[in-house]
Amino acid sequence: MTRIERAHRLGRVGGAVTIVALMGVAGIYVRALAFTPIERFQGAAQKIYYIHVPSAWVALLALGIAGLLSILYLWLKDRRIDLAAAASVEVGVAFSVVLLTTGPIWGKPIWGTWWTWDARLTSTLFLFLLFVGYLVLRGVLTDPELRGRFSAVIGIMGLVLIPFIHMTVYMFRTLHPAPIILKPSPPSLPGSMLVTLLSSFGVFTVLYAGFMMQRYALGLIRDLREEEAAADA
Repeated sequence: MTRIERAHRLGRVGGAVTIVALMGVAGIYVRALAFTPIERFQGAAQKIYYIHVPSAWVALLALGIAGLLSILYLWLKDRRIDLAAAASVEVGVAFSVVLLTTGPIWGKPIWGTWWTWDARLTSTLFLFLLFVGYLVLRGVLTDPELRGRFSAVIGIMGLVLIPFIHMTVYMFRTLHPAPIILKPSPPSLPGSMLVTLLSSFGVFTVLYAGFMMQRYALGLIRDLREEEAAADA
């Protein structure tokens, strides 16, 4: 089996994983709407929580993995690692769009405003724009080595920012609620809500894996075809 055939096979596996995960997302939201109680202070608006929070988790996970892969790329100089980092960034940016869209939709009926420039929201927006710049940079640079090196620097910058985003609710006064799971004390949710939320974390993580495999496979196929074209020239 050639490298291109293996890449195509990876893409097909990723597509199957994605389909299963999307079915899981539908199931999670049926559970959230029909079988999870309404939060007594926020009402029905709180139901968007089961999309917003797992999207935030996957966005930061994907961008964090891209940062770690960027460090690894600078060490090993393997183009496959660069392609994997870029794939993770693309998926992370997509989930960041969901995060930054569902947040204001949830915030408007609760806070009375679509957006506030507090530390958590502003730093998250900055992270999103940083990685949009990452993708723009990759589209501009044609030299693979230069593209990989510059991209890795931006990826590492984003990795440094991610722990700061998590800590902003403790470091600054903010409208954004504090974490209810990733904290030293037990989770601050009733059992049925916690089960729904943790299930959504699992399903969204599988969805990330499916998207990641497909996007990496596409990048690898493109890279291999470019190598073949250069060899034939």
